[in-house]
Amino acid sequence: MRHLHLLAAAAALALASPLAAAEAQETTIDCSGPAESASTDTETTTTFRDNVVAVGNGITLECDFLKVVATRIGDKAATLGKYGKFRYLLATGHVKIVQGDRIATSGRAEVFPDEDRIVLTEQPVVRIESEHYQASGPRMILYRGQRRAVIEGSPGNRTHITLPPIKDLGFPQPKPDDGASQPPQK
Repeated sequence: MRHLHLLAAAAALALASPLAAAEAQETTIDCSGPAESASTDTETTTTFRDNVVAVGNGITLECDFLKVVATRIGDKAATLGKYGKFRYLLATGHVKIVQGDRIATSGRAEVFPDEDRIVLTEQPVVRIESEHYQASGPRMILYRGQRRAVIEGSPGNRTHITLPPIKDLGFPQPKPDDGASQPPQK
């Protein structure tokens, strides 16, 4: 298995609030296939193929293909630039993002760190095990740090949400008649 170690925070993948810099973990990305990196004067793009697993700051991302675009810092004459700030991540193929008891699955996930949002497409599903919550729809937008999600649906591809049971707010059920409450006889 090939292993490429990135020295950037995993906040770009995170669905929750970022940790303080002192607590930030390094991000590791492992893959079974090739990992390829290319740099320009301003950014570094790295791709990972086959059984990709990225881990950092309490979050795990699994997929078939991962593309990471980051700003490039340091010596511009160096063959490969050092990673700066994440600008964009694209995960495709059997995408699974796990953070605590929150699990998001889809065929495609795009992470926009500067906008604090993740866009899930290709049959996305988000589950929160502890809350007995599940949501699905054709396109989901998750906003980091806002506890907000937008699930887009259409007449041919509807949004579906499963929630815990709602308390019965109806009228009490009539008690079985025991014969004591007969209407008066005339």
